[in-house]
Order: sequence, then structure tokens, then C-alpha cells
Amino acid sequence: MVLKCILSAIIGYLLGNISSGVLISKIYGIRDIRKHGSGNSGTTNVLRTLGWLPSVLTLVCDCLKGFVACMVGKALGGDLGMLIGGFCAILGHDFPVFFGFKGGKGIATSLALIIAINPWLALAELFTEIIVVAVTRYMSVASLVTTVAFPVFTIILCKGREHYALFVLFACMASALALFQHRSNIQRLIKGEENRLDFKKITQISEKVMEKMRNKGKK
Repeated sequence: MVLKCILSAIIGYLLGNISSGVLISKIYGIRDIRKHGSGNSGTTNVLRTLGWLPSVLTLVCDCLKGFVACMVGKALGGDLGMLIGGFCAILGHDFPVFFGFKGGKGIATSLALIIAINPWLALAELFTEIIVVAVTRYMSVASLVTTVAFPVFTIILCKGREHYALFVLFACMASALALFQHRSNIQRLIKGEENRLDFKKITQISEKVMEKMRNKGKK
């Protein structure tokens, strides 16, 4: 069992190293997304830099790699293997050895772990994220709220399940890691320097990027 959990951890971490934001941004003409905007490879930075479609692709791919890590871990070591695989995928995403340990903030990959634990839990998190973004237009605030809500929702929705304590423990661990990764956002929010999402500007960027890609395809 120990070896299976170790294998789940290794596979999860390696899958997490697949930096979707970096790879997808290259398709759209940016060599390294981490040299633009906020300096990380996550969905929000791709959104601000390249617009809607690249950010959606990044979100899906980052979530998918985390979910695969969870399922491989589950096949190897049950619920414990699933949790270890998913959490290590988040670590791999945040601190990718193949990309100089400079990755994203783990929210999309954490969503995969949440889906694996309980799909209803994932829906509650997504609903909360959408509501907070709509009200505040701060993606960081939405991420912080859902991060704090993750253990709370887990305590409520997973009660009575086998390995309940493990689910709560890993939810707390994932939340603590996400809060740590958002420390710069927290500082900017306190100082009133955090940028809100400008949906009009993002749409304009999207149109310019898509036009550039169409012109590139004609050549």
C-alpha cells in the first residue's frame, strides 16, 4: 500500500508538471506566459493576456490533468491514493520541476480533486466562484472565498462517508496551499492595488488574438 501511495504521488506530481498555460500560450504566439501579466501560468493570467478561448482551454487542461492524477491514484490506492495523487498534481502545477518550479496557483487543478471527492461539492464551489466574480469582479477574491469554502463544504457534504477524516484533511491541505499561493493577491487586496476583471477589455483582447491567428492561418 505504501508503494502504491508513493507511485500515486510521483505520477500525480509529474502530471501536474504539464503546464497547460505555458503550452497553450505558445500556440497563440507567446513564448512564455509567465513573462506577461501576473507572471504565473494559471487560467486568470492567460485570460488577461490572451482572452477567453485560451483561458478556457487552460482551465480544462489543468483540471483534466488533476482528474487523471486522481483516477490513477484511486486505481492504485483507493481513496487515499486518489487524494495523494490529486494533491501532488496541485503541487506539480504550482511548483513544476520541468518549468523552473514556477507555475500557477492551483485553483483549476484543485477543482479536479474536488470533483473526484464529490461532484456536488464541485458544483457548490463553482456556483460560489461565479457569484463572487459577478459581484466583485475580483478573480482573486472569488478564488480565496472558494478556497476557504472548500474544507467547509467538504465537512458538510462528505459527512458519513468512509474515510471522511481523510477528505477533510486533504481539503484543508489543498486550501492552505492555495492561500499560500495567493499571498501576493492578499497583499494587493489589503493595499487596494488588486486589478478587477475588465470583461470588455478581455473581449477586445480575444478578438485581436483570434484575428491574429486567422491571419497566421492564411499565410
